[in-house]
Formats: sequence, structure tokens, C-alpha cells
Amino acid sequence: MSDIFESARLRMRPQRVDDAAALFEAYGDVDLMRYWSSGPHADVAETRAYMAPRIDKTDWRGWAITLKGDDRAIGTLAAGAHKPNVAEIGYMLVRSAWGQGYAREAVSRLIDLLVREEGHRRIFADTDPDNAASNALLATLGFQREGYLRAEWETHIGVRDTVLWGLLADEWTSR
Repeated sequence: MSDIFESARLRMRPQRVDDAAALFEAYGDVDLMRYWSSGPHADVAETRAYMAPRIDKTDWRGWAITLKGDDRAIGTLAAGAHKPNVAEIGYMLVRSAWGQGYAREAVSRLIDLLVREEGHRRIFADTDPDNAASNALLATLGFQREGYLRAEWETHIGVRDTVLWGLLADEWTSR
């Protein structure tokens, strides 16, 4: 398991509760949080309270995405093992970092870590069907749409469907 890993422009390190101030830009963003499992946060204290119990979870690993040379978090990555060698991933990027290829770079590097370095055979993600940006990112990274679950999640905006995306290790390594 890698605690810190890097890509060309980014550094991924374990999340810390003191990242809450920087990540509130995302957690407090009403439009961005539309597709999250919980609603937008009212203040940094709520973000801190949300992050605190997740920092030391053993079933999910979480990283802060930072620019190399700047330790301020611009997003998050997460990976959770559901079965041996099968991991679910999640990610979020603050709005001010959108449009620069950071999400693609960070998620690609996470997949490299999981597949090439840790030996996972399968990576998957689930997204809201209306989250066009996330669905497009997964498709461009080679994920295949594998399923559509109706009324899967009960969220702050009501009951939502989910799209399941999957990527096999050999699909990633053959790219």
C-alpha cells in the first residue's frame, strides 16, 4: 500500500483533517455536491466533522490531491477493497481546479497504483447517471458501463439511480 504517490504534476498523500479548509471549496459547492451521497456543507467545521471519522477507516483509503510543490488539497481520491484484488474508486476535485486535466491525471495514477503496483484485477466506480463529467472521465479512461441500478441511493436530493463502471487490469495495462 502506498501512502504517497505522484504523477507528472500532482502529488497524492494521505488526507488530513486540516485539509478541510481547502476542501470546503468542494464540500460547500451546491452544484458539485449534487452528485455526492450527502448534501453541501454549511461551513468548514462541517467539512472537518465529515472528514474526521473517515481519515482512519480501514476499509477505504483516502488521499488528498495536491499540486507538486504546494501541499494545499485541490481534491480527493479514495479506494476501497470489496473483494480480494477488486477495488472501488471515488474522486472529487475543487471547482477552481477543473478543466486542467487534474482529475484525469490523478485517477489514472490511482489506477496505476491499484493495478500495476498492488495487483488488483478489477477497478469499478458508481456514478449518478446525470453526472456527465464523471461519466465522461471514466469512459475516456477505458471503463466500460456495466450496469444501471434503479433507485440505488437515497441521497439529500432524493432517491437516485446509479451507473456502474468497470475496468479490468488487462484493459488498463494494454492501453
